[in-house]
Amino acid sequence: MQWFVDFVKILYNGLYSFMIYFNNVSKIYNKDSVALDDVTLTVTAGEFVSIVGHSGAGKSTLIKMILADDKPSNGTVFFESVDVHKLKSGDLTKLRRKIGAVFQDFKLLSNKTAYENIAFAMEAAGKSDEEIASDVPHVLDLVDLSSRTHHFPNQMSGGEQQRLAIARAIINQPELIIADEPTGNLDPINTFEVIQILKKINDLGTTVILTTHNRGVIDSVGKRVITMEKGKIIRDDKDGKYII
Repeated sequence: MQWFVDFVKILYNGLYSFMIYFNNVSKIYNKDSVALDDVTLTVTAGEFVSIVGHSGAGKSTLIKMILADDKPSNGTVFFESVDVHKLKSGDLTKLRRKIGAVFQDFKLLSNKTAYENIAFAMEAAGKSDEEIASDVPHVLDLVDLSSRTHHFPNQMSGGEQQRLAIARAIINQPELIIADEPTGNLDPINTFEVIQILKKINDLGTTVILTTHNRGVIDSVGKRVITMEKGKIIRDDKDGKYII
C-alpha cells in the first residue's frame, strides 16, 4: 500500500504541505445529532482562520478533531500529513505539544501565580530551570502582564486572565494556536486586547484558528472566515466578514 500513499501525495501535488487537512469528515452521534457532515477543509501554515456559526453549528467538534479529543464517524483528519486518530498515546502527546489552546473559561491553575502557571507548562514540556527563568518574563511582557507576575488568577481581571492563558499557550512555541471562544466572557476593551495579541502572534508566523460568535471580532481581524451551519461548511471567504 505504500506505493498508493506515495502516488496520492504526488497526485495532489502539495496537499501534504497543508498543516491541517480534513478529508470528508463526519461526526454522527445519532440520527438526530450530526455534529459534522462531510467536512473537507485545509489550513495552511501561517494562516489566521476564524470559524463562525451559531451554537451547535459544529465549531467545537471541529476543534476536538484537531486535538484528537474526539474521533470522526467517517473521514480522516491530518495534522502535517499525520492521521491524528491513528497516533499512539506517546506520539499524540508529542503532537499536542505543537498546539497551544486557549479557552473561554481560561483553565488556569488557581493555586499558582501568573509566573508559576506559565512555568508549569514549560516544566511539563521538559524545559530546564534556566529556560524557564529566561522565557517566562519575556512572554509575560509580550501579553503586557509583567506587573502581574506574582499575582494569582483571582487577583486578576478577566482580560488579564485570558492574556495569561495566551501566554501559557505560546510559551513552548507551538506551531498552531487554537482559540475557542476566547473572548466570550470579556468586555469590548479586553476583547480588543486579546484579539490584538492573537494577531501579533500570527504576524510572528504562528497559525491561529479562532472560533467566535462575535461579529466585531471577525470584522476587525479581516482574515479568512469559515462559516458553519448544521455541521456543514457553508462559506469559506479568504478575506471575510461575519455573514450568517
